[in-house]
Formats: sequence, C-alpha cells, structure tokens
Amino acid sequence: MIQACTSESNKSSVPSEESFSVIFGSVKVGHLNVTREGSSISVDYDYKNNGRGPTIKETIKLDSEGFPVQWDIAGNTTFGNSVDEHFSLQGQDASWTDATGDGSATISQPSLYITQFGSPYSLGIVAEALLNAPDQTLPALPAGELKLTEMEAINIPSDAGEAKLKTYALTGADLNPTYFVLDEDKRFFAFMTPEFIIIREGFEEEEEAIRQLAEKYSTERYEKIQEQFANNYEGNIRINNVRLFDPNTLALTELASVQVHGDRITRIDGPNMVSDDDQTVIDGAGGTLIPGLYDMHGHMADDDALLNVLAGVTSVRDMGNDNEVLDKLIQKIESGVLAGPRITRMGFIEGKSQFNNNNGLVVESEEEAIEAVVSYSDKGFYGIKLYNSMNGDWAPAIVEKAHSLNMPVTGHVPAFSNANAMIRAGFDELTHINQVILGWVLEPDEDTRTLLRLTALQRLPDLDLNSVPVNETLDMMVENKVAMDPTLTIHEVLLLSRNGETWQGTHDYIENMPSNEQRSYKVALANIANEKEDEAYRLAYDQILTTLNMMKDRGILILPGTDMGGWFTLHRELELYQQLGYTPAELLKLGSYDMAEYLGHEDRGSIEQGMLADFFLVPGDPTKDLKAIKTVSMVSRGGVFYYPDEIYPAFGITPFGEKPVVNNRIGN
Repeated sequence: MIQACTSESNKSSVPSEESFSVIFGSVKVGHLNVTREGSSISVDYDYKNNGRGPTIKETIKLDSEGFPVQWDIAGNTTFGNSVDEHFSLQGQDASWTDATGDGSATISQPSLYITQFGSPYSLGIVAEALLNAPDQTLPALPAGELKLTEMEAINIPSDAGEAKLKTYALTGADLNPTYFVLDEDKRFFAFMTPEFIIIREGFEEEEEAIRQLAEKYSTERYEKIQEQFANNYEGNIRINNVRLFDPNTLALTELASVQVHGDRITRIDGPNMVSDDDQTVIDGAGGTLIPGLYDMHGHMADDDALLNVLAGVTSVRDMGNDNEVLDKLIQKIESGVLAGPRITRMGFIEGKSQFNNNNGLVVESEEEAIEAVVSYSDKGFYGIKLYNSMNGDWAPAIVEKAHSLNMPVTGHVPAFSNANAMIRAGFDELTHINQVILGWVLEPDEDTRTLLRLTALQRLPDLDLNSVPVNETLDMMVENKVAMDPTLTIHEVLLLSRNGETWQGTHDYIENMPSNEQRSYKVALANIANEKEDEAYRLAYDQILTTLNMMKDRGILILPGTDMGGWFTLHRELELYQQLGYTPAELLKLGSYDMAEYLGHEDRGSIEQGMLADFFLVPGDPTKDLKAIKTVSMVSRGGVFYYPDEIYPAFGITPFGEKPVVNNRIGN
C-alpha cells in the first residue's frame, strides 16, 4: 500500500546491477536490466505484448556531472524497424544519428540529449541532471527544453522496510508529461502510465498502485485544462452567420444561425438571428458547421480524449482497452471532469497464448469466451471484438451468444484462420484490411499472432486481385452485409513511411507540433531491409487501395477508424478515402451521419433541432476541399464549447487558426 512520505535520506552508492519488470495489464511481459561500472551504463530492454515489442541495447557514458557524453542504442522497435542511434558530446560539440538522419549543434550551456529509441531508464539519467539544474530546467537536443517537476513523496512496503520514493513529471519532450518514480537515492524506480508500468524487481505487487498514481496525475492535468478552457455558458448560445453541412443533400445550407441550450440544438434560424434569450453569441464569420466526427477504431486514454474533441472528433468507438481504466475515463468524461468524446465500448476478448494481448478479457476455453460475452452484455457494452490468439473454432458459438444479446461482433481474424471462416461464423464486420488480405497470401500454418501479420504484406504485389479467392471473400461480405474497418492510415504509415522522410499524412500539421513529435513523424514503422522490400511495401499499399476500391464498388460499407489515437489521424483517414472515389461531401457524411446510423445513435450525426450539440466550426468549405476540416476554430461537445487555439499551447502545439468572436450578453 502506498502512503504519503515527507522524509528522505542521503544518497548512497549506485548498485552495479538493477533489474526491472515490464508489466501490461498486471502481466509481466518483459524486462529492463541495467549494469553500471563507474560512469558507464549498459541497458538491456525487451518486452513482447500482443506478439510484438521493442528489443533495445544501450551503452551510455556519463561525465562527472552526470550528463551523457556518449549514448549508443541498437536493436529494433515495436514494429521491427532497425535501431542504430548514436549521440556524442565532445566539449561543446554535440552530434547525433537517429532514424531521421544526422544532426549536430554547438552548445553554450549544459544540454540533455532526448533519445529517439532509448529505454525508459533514460528518465533516471535525465532526472539526475535536471535535479541539479536551475529551476530543474535544461535545454534539450535536438531541440526544445526539458523541465522536471516533483509531484509527491510516497512510501511502499519492501522486505527491508518501507521504500521511500518520489514521483516526477518530465515535460517539454512530448505532447504530454512523462511520469516516473525515483527512490530516496534519486535512482530510477519506475516508469508509469495508467495501463503500462516498468517497476524495480521485487516490487511487482505494487504495480497497480503505482499505475493509479499515473492515472491520478493525468486526470489532475486534464481537470485543470477543463477548468481553464471549457466554456459552459449560461442560458442560450447562438452561433451566427454559418453554413451547415447537410448530410441529406451533401451540400452546405444558406447562411444560418444555430441556437444551443444545455446539450441540445434548440433552434435553427436566419444567419444573424439573435433573440432576447440568447445570452452568448458566437460569430461564425461565414464558416461551416460540421456534425461531430466518429473515430470507429479507438483505444481511448486521457491523453487523446481532449485532442480528439479539439479536432472535431466527438464520438469514438473503443475497440479494446483495460476495462477498468476505460470505465474510469468514461465516468470522468460523462461527469464533466475531463473533456472527451462520447465512447461506444466494444468488449475485447482474447485467447490465452504466449502472444496474447493483455487488454479486455483473456480466456482459455469456449465456455469462458461465452461467459465473457455475457459479462460484457451485463455491463452495457455495445458489441464484441475478438483478437488474434482467439481459437477460431470458438467463433460461431461466441457470435451466436452475442447476437442473442443484440451485440454485433467484429475483430481480427484469429491466427490459423481466415476472413471467410469468420464471415461464416457470423462476423458483422472485419477489422483492419490486412486481416482480410492475409487470407489470400498466407499458408494455413503461418502464425499471425506475430509481426507476420504485417510483414507478410510484402507478398501482396504477386496477388491477383481478380482471382477466385479474392472474389469469393468479397462476394461473401456483400451477401452477409459485412462492413470493413480498414484503418487505412496505419497501413499508409506502415507501408510507405521511411526513416528520415516525413509521413505523408502529417505534412499539413507537422510544423505546428512539438519538436520531439515532429521527429516521430520521420521514422519508419517497419524494417525496410533493401530496395526489393521497399518496392514490395509500396506496391502492397497500391494493392490495398485497389482492394478497398473493389469493396466500395460492391457496396461494402467502409468504416473510418484509425487505431492511431484519432484526432488529426482521423482527418487523414477520411482524406485517404478520396482515393477510393468518395467526394469530400460524401466523406463528411460517412464520418458523421453514416456512423451514427451504423451504431444506432439517433441523437447525433447531423445539425438539426433536438440533436445533441456535437459539431465543430471551420472557416472554409470542406465540401470543396476536405483539408478545411483540419483548421478547427470551435468545437461544441454537448453544448460545452472549446476553442483549440486557446488549448493547443498546453500541448506544445502551435495554433492553426483564430478563435471566433464571442459576445457574452449576460446582464446586457
């Protein structure tokens, strides 16, 4: 049990060896081992969750002040990209090589290098330097500034007595703070998120309590943002001088005004209508109001809840999560403590294996799987999602039980099965386009619980899309009205991103992002070993586009989801669908009205009297140029108004536009 603590002791000698456990969902999935010899540190970091994870080796040399002067990192990333990163500091001359290329700088004051692929143990090294710096702040390399903030002192039990610890937040490197723990000797003790933790060996039983601290800090941060920037106006709110996107006509209306009271749209009138009861008037300046968008493939957490809302994504279908963490997040959003989209929950069921994902419920028999369906139904989940390690032979019984409870079923194609078998089992939808295509290129005994489900896409260039197997699957999807959740954006990044090249989907906003975030948009996901693989991956993406075109032409419903957090990525997902023949207006309808209809949400998807006040304002005309949805100037989520340009600086994001003119008429 964690207890508050206010005392600390003197620093002692650093042990030569330390070991840490990597834990997902209370399951140990890997290790972080550290060896120190004087000023030299060696790190061995490896974990595998869901059949994938990083394998990293680091060697670090520190100067007398604890600053890294040599840092070498090798191994591979979660998706298999090869890591070969180096940093060197000689006098005032710093140089580095990472996946984006080479860099250098001449420093005039002590500075800290931010690794691109280093293990979380680097937090302890960074903290040591920052604790001795003025205001616990130092310049960072390649760019930016790092600041360390002490959160609180805590005690946890140990065999040698209570361990006295302090928690910290590191800011400046990323969109959100990084939370971690140091012991009383200022040594690294734990890295923590609400879902995932790395903790010193011997203290694994405390992982849940430590994770809850990360959840608390994240909640407190977003509570403050909500208190500062959420506008809960009294009385009626009027948005004047706007055109409304009408999903029925696929066009914009004439200039109009929209009145909101509480969480609903109460009137739609002429463009400059202001009644005596309108206590707040917002000038839309001739812009466009668009119904709130849906991300149909999310895995929600505190850190992307608000960012989705600011991007006009007011509804998200969560496709699998730590159920306890998600429950708490939904409670916080629905109570108004945090900003976030409306969340539709899919009950995640996974089979037990050496490769299983640790989200949701992990089962070991058909009977347990059916019990999991009933459990999710009792808790009000919308539907069921099955995953890679599930035994495909159990799918028919699972689907039958789910359908008897009015729950649709979707998911990955289980290992050693194929899309056809899942359609026959009764799947209502298929998730990820690669999950469908792999059934046309894999041998029956090949295991998709590993990265093979991604790397095997290299085989697509040799696939005949006019072949009998392809047409059989598509015909079955049409006959059984099976929808497709392709997550095209993640396939674009997987197949087309290359080290040192900016991701295509980020060109419109990368310059507005924090420096380390910009850096992440220039790294490949997959390991591209040679020119042959490079060409194979590029041609594979073309095959995916052709397959999706074939699906659309046959009338198969395409569901816009990202599996990449949503917000700007959801904009890119819709943007890519233009390559499937959709017009911008059709995509606005697909991303809002059609998804509301698909999920049975009768209270959203259009801007009409009586509907939820879920909409966003952009200055341009997105029916002519879909990129207009990327410049959001105002969002209403259930009648609570947000202005992105006010909030983005809290994430280190440079605003994209201007807040509309707001006239508060209370007392006038």
